[in-house]
This record gives sequence, C-alpha cells and structure tokens, in this order.
Amino acid sequence: MTKWAKVVHFGGKWVNFLKMLSSGHTYVGEFRHAMDSKKRLTIPARWRFEGDTAEVTYLALPNPGGFITVYPPEKIAQIRENILQRMSMGDADAQKTLMYLSSKAHSFGCDKQGRINLNDALIKHASIEKDTILLGNFVTFSIWNPKRYDDYMNNLTSDSDSFAQTLSRFGL
Repeated sequence: MTKWAKVVHFGGKWVNFLKMLSSGHTYVGEFRHAMDSKKRLTIPARWRFEGDTAEVTYLALPNPGGFITVYPPEKIAQIRENILQRMSMGDADAQKTLMYLSSKAHSFGCDKQGRINLNDALIKHASIEKDTILLGNFVTFSIWNPKRYDDYMNNLTSDSDSFAQTLSRFGL
C-alpha cells in the first residue's frame, strides 16, 4: 500500500484515514454540562480528536430510548457502509425508517472551544432544556436529559447474574 492509499478526502479535507481509525478514542465517563443560549454543548477534551475542527464531523442520531447517540468520524464510515450493503430499494419499511432517522439526524464538528451545536429535532427528541448528561459508551457517546437519565439508571436491574452474562457477550 502506498502512502497515498492511506489518505482520503473526509469531512472536507484530506486526512490520514488509517491514523484516524487507529486513534483509539474510547468514550467513558459521565459529564454534566449545560447548553448555552445558542444550543451549544461542550464536549469533554478527552473525547475530541487531535486537530478537531468543524470539518471533522460527528453524527448524532435519535436513539429509541429517548436520548441522542453521537458517533465519531471513524464510526460514520462503518454506518454508511452497512447502509449501502444492507439497504434494498424494495424494502419500504427500511426506507421509511432510514428517512425518519436521517431527518432527525445532525452532522457537526467542534468549534475551537470544543463546542457542538444540536439541532431542534434532536433537542426535542431527548427532551433537553438546558442541562445535559454526556455518557461514554466506549465507541460512541450519548447525550441525555438529566431527569430521563436518572430515571433510566434507577430502573436498571441490579441482578448480578444478568449483568455478568451481558458483560460476557462483550468478552469482558
């Protein structure tokens, strides 16, 4: 493979795709932040990419659980590929679901202060007013309404056998 095979046009600029894929971003932790009056939200510094700019885009999708799931640039390429490989023009239900999902989705980058903008559809979907919780999910992160998140966490089962079985599905 030549050095040029590693460089791709991504997010409006030329980047070393292999370097980006191997960046090893792991989204963990819980952060409480407030949106400002312009609907901007600061992303934790350790979750940002080196040289993160508005051209390096994240993808936010409404999650059926009532929160927002944010996918980093390297995951967006996988999502696109999965859709291209699995979507059939004859699958009306899949077409309808994809149209709904993409109509609510938002693609964005961080500004120089590490802030992102959320669109109105996502804010409404997650019932976010001002305060938020950013929750790391290893390969993605979520943005929650604090009350909805607290209710969700309070209703989680504390069955240690079930928890252990779920962890084993991840090889942990």
